[in-house]
Amino acid sequence: MVNSAITARGLRKTYGEHTVLDGIDLTVARGTIFSLLGPNGAGKTTTVQILTTLIGADAGEITVGGHDVATDAAGVRGMIGVTGQFAAVDELLTGRENLAMMGDLNHLPKRETRSLATELLERFDLVEAADKPASTYSGGMTRRLDLAMTLVGNPRVIFLDEPTTGLDPRSRRAIWDIIRALVDDLGVTVFLTTQYLEEADHLADRIAVLDRGRIVAEGTAAELKRLIPGGHIRIDFSERAALDIARSAFGPTAQVLEGSDGLTLAVPGDGGVRSLRAVLDVLDAENLEAGGISVHTPNLDDVFLTLTGRTTTTEQESLR
Repeated sequence: MVNSAITARGLRKTYGEHTVLDGIDLTVARGTIFSLLGPNGAGKTTTVQILTTLIGADAGEITVGGHDVATDAAGVRGMIGVTGQFAAVDELLTGRENLAMMGDLNHLPKRETRSLATELLERFDLVEAADKPASTYSGGMTRRLDLAMTLVGNPRVIFLDEPTTGLDPRSRRAIWDIIRALVDDLGVTVFLTTQYLEEADHLADRIAVLDRGRIVAEGTAAELKRLIPGGHIRIDFSERAALDIARSAFGPTAQVLEGSDGLTLAVPGDGGVRSLRAVLDVLDAENLEAGGISVHTPNLDDVFLTLTGRTTTTEQESLR
């Protein structure tokens, strides 16, 4: 597809009798953040390794940045940047020296490397620490430097494999802001795997859930949440009489929420515009005025548990 940064059709990978990827299809639009979620051993890291030409697929048609992974690996490598779970930073060098080293590895002229290093140090808020050894950096600073180093080669597609593992919540959110800015300001495409469901919910334009080598669901965070039952619209009333009229109008599926002083009604709904409009139409028909209306949908933890039968991806994934 013309507007796709990454496409995979029928991607398969086996190790002996163990099937890691069982014919998955992926499409990642240019200039977006795509997140791949899955429990340990689902095949997330294997997918990244194939897309970044580190290992070969057993079957499938795959392109990254318009280049075929199987026949034009060099073209793919020239388009991508990869940041793994563990920062590839030389702690004996300063931040500036690490960036200069990446410039040398990318065969950039010295003047261009110096200019780019200065620009990246400013973008990633590392100016004050630029000439200090990386061994003195905090975890968040190290991760920011690692991301900056990834950008030296001007990649158009960036693969981030669990980029905030081990960071405290404040540092994690700082990295989120940087990732979003890379897409919004530079127009790059980000392929993200993460063990934090909140991270995918906050960042990703689209999310795919991988389980036992298959894509079991894909969509925006909102679309995935609507797949799971339990969503409802809460309607607050100031008077009991109004609530009783509404409960009768909405029928037996509407329930009074416990702990709401008996004045909040929960009406089943998927969180979409149509279900919200239907609720408003009923209130108008009964000439009822609500004190407040809010939409509640299941979170990604609920989605993940329902689709995979497991509650979390917090442990680090094994090689496969």
